[in-house]
Amino acid sequence: MARILIVDDQEMMRDSLAATLARAGHEVVAANDGPVAVTRLGTTRFDLMITDLKMPKMTGLELLGEAKRLRAEMPVVVMTAFATVNTAVEAMKMGAYDYIQKPFDGDEIRLLVERTLEHNRLIRENQALRTMAEMNGPRPMVGSSVVMTEVKEKIELVAKSNVTVLVTGASGTGKEVVARLLHAQSERSERPMLAVNCAALSENLLESELFGHEKGAFTGADRMRRGRFELADGGTLLLDEVSEIPTGLQAKLLRVLQESQFERVGSSLTQQVDVRVVATTNRNLVAAVGEGKFRQDLYYRLNVVPIELPALSQRLEDIPELSRHFLHQIAKRDKSVFRHIESDAVRVMQRYGWPGNVRELQNIIERACVLEREPGVIRSATIEPWLRGTMSPAAAAGDLAGHPLAMIEKQVIMSTLEKFKGHRIKTATALGIGVRTLGMKLKKWREEEEVAAVSV
Repeated sequence: MARILIVDDQEMMRDSLAATLARAGHEVVAANDGPVAVTRLGTTRFDLMITDLKMPKMTGLELLGEAKRLRAEMPVVVMTAFATVNTAVEAMKMGAYDYIQKPFDGDEIRLLVERTLEHNRLIRENQALRTMAEMNGPRPMVGSSVVMTEVKEKIELVAKSNVTVLVTGASGTGKEVVARLLHAQSERSERPMLAVNCAALSENLLESELFGHEKGAFTGADRMRRGRFELADGGTLLLDEVSEIPTGLQAKLLRVLQESQFERVGSSLTQQVDVRVVATTNRNLVAAVGEGKFRQDLYYRLNVVPIELPALSQRLEDIPELSRHFLHQIAKRDKSVFRHIESDAVRVMQRYGWPGNVRELQNIIERACVLEREPGVIRSATIEPWLRGTMSPAAAAGDLAGHPLAMIEKQVIMSTLEKFKGHRIKTATALGIGVRTLGMKLKKWREEEEVAAVSV
């Protein structure tokens, strides 16, 4: 349904046209002259304006000029009699989308309206895609550690192919950054890259988002909508948190990966697309397959080339480089003075476990830039209070040198659990272990403490 403004000084024409378009499901507002139309354009957003050219008080051309000033994105269709066809052509030069010659029948105007609305929808869609591409352009993978050098080399190799890639790693490690680099370094870089968060939508909404739907396919489907696979044709589609795709949709996704074909919801017409898929997940898909929550054949189709991102705690030597990168970003964004970070502050950060990975480090640097009182520098005294509770494995090993491994393990787990205020899922994710494993360890230690207390 669209909101349409009709402008004509002839009441019979206004009423007839309004009735025709209302029957087609549109919301119609009528104005009997140009000044009234200008007032309504100033207060209400319309999807389309249809105006006569020959009117008193203000001509159709004058109204078109005002409409383009007030609502530049709104398409305009002009109605003209035979004697004013040349004026209609002039109107199109001024920015009108099309014209229709009187007299016309209901089918003619309905088809013209649908064509105009669809054209404008595609323009807005393309603008949105360009904006998304500008906002979500590729960011560099920062880090010169051995593990990150291997990751960057793998990205460079894989980007040149069209194979499906599965990027794994804990939350905050930079999986989306990898996906965007794969697209930017590929031959598809001039085509769109779109992303879908599979965990954020219900099954029905996700199906429509991925594959599109026909008008009337379900309640609220008031027009045809193309899905992300169609919109990304020739480019790349990022399936973020692919492990959360409902089992009912997994077969349809498998078919696209195998045959590059699908149908919109509510349609029997098969669509053919050429899309390179990059999927990301922070879950263990092999375990999900074993539990019957993820199709094995889909897993193999996604996991053609795996790229695993290390946790920040596994590449602590990258922290100085990452910190400088974020500090440069902040200085550029805020047009502020670049801050240096003290070597003591770096050592404090390298002793921390970083359960939130690179994203947490970025947040800490942002916070320090806001709250640091000393100009031009970030001190260890500023950030140290924020980094207590979870030691890095190296720090834990150093602080507990000479202690049994079981004691070191318990110390690290308990400090992490304390940081997350007893939240077991967050603790397990940060430590890279299963929630069940964590529960069993906690139960064992609790039972040992109870036995010790009884013995005393």
